[in-house]
Amino acid sequence: MSEPSIFAPSDNGLAPRITVIAPMKNEREAVADLAREIGEACAALAPFEVIFVDDGSDDGTDAEIDRLHAQMPWLRRISHAQSCGQSAAVLTGVRHARAPICCTLDGDGQNPPSEIPNLVAPLLSDASGRLGLVAGQRVGRQDTWGRRLASRMANGLRSWMLKDDTRDTGCGLKAFRRDAFLALPFFDHLHRYLPALFHREGWEIAHIDVSHRARAQGSSKYTNIGRALVGITDLFGVWWLIKRRKLPELRDTVRAGPDQGAVE
Repeated sequence: MSEPSIFAPSDNGLAPRITVIAPMKNEREAVADLAREIGEACAALAPFEVIFVDDGSDDGTDAEIDRLHAQMPWLRRISHAQSCGQSAAVLTGVRHARAPICCTLDGDGQNPPSEIPNLVAPLLSDASGRLGLVAGQRVGRQDTWGRRLASRMANGLRSWMLKDDTRDTGCGLKAFRRDAFLALPFFDHLHRYLPALFHREGWEIAHIDVSHRARAQGSSKYTNIGRALVGITDLFGVWWLIKRRKLPELRDTVRAGPDQGAVE
């Protein structure tokens, strides 16, 4: 992946509580409305930051983000020199995030930003330290019947093989611990398998129903056939990763001290 260029924000000296990340590929027409809605939804969560990852767009998406930065200093742009895909864009955003909790949503505007507070709330209030991921589950999905049918079949197969107890892994609305995400094995299309991968690492998963909107501008970057072809390979790859994972159980801990260590 090519080194991204970074449009840095003005810094008010306060570390953000959450970072909202939206991957974008040729979404110039959606940028302004999405940024405004995210700002309104996150106002009560301040301080926050928003990272729009421009995945090699050629329609002026980067220039539109730059124009908005003057009005929205919490908005950051990170641009890939060439398109690397949605999962790579999410990874870039998480790597550059300054908050311990990240929230993702699709850059096309179909995921309502008003759902963000509901997604991050369980993580912000988690006293156990065991909750790693809050996954959105779309209800009333506003897509074509063909896309909904393909998604239902793919989700059914994935759920049966991976036992991830998740109805809808394709939903872009997800919130998670930054450190936990960065510890996951990375591969293209990783974003579709986050519940299974977080569970693989021993984290607790929460699910929240979220609304969904019809696309107002632009066009989808995926086709059902293309998604199915890569999905089969990914599915077996994640199944293998889960089968080969063995989490150690700690019995005791050696703590260094004046007497050269003590067993707890």
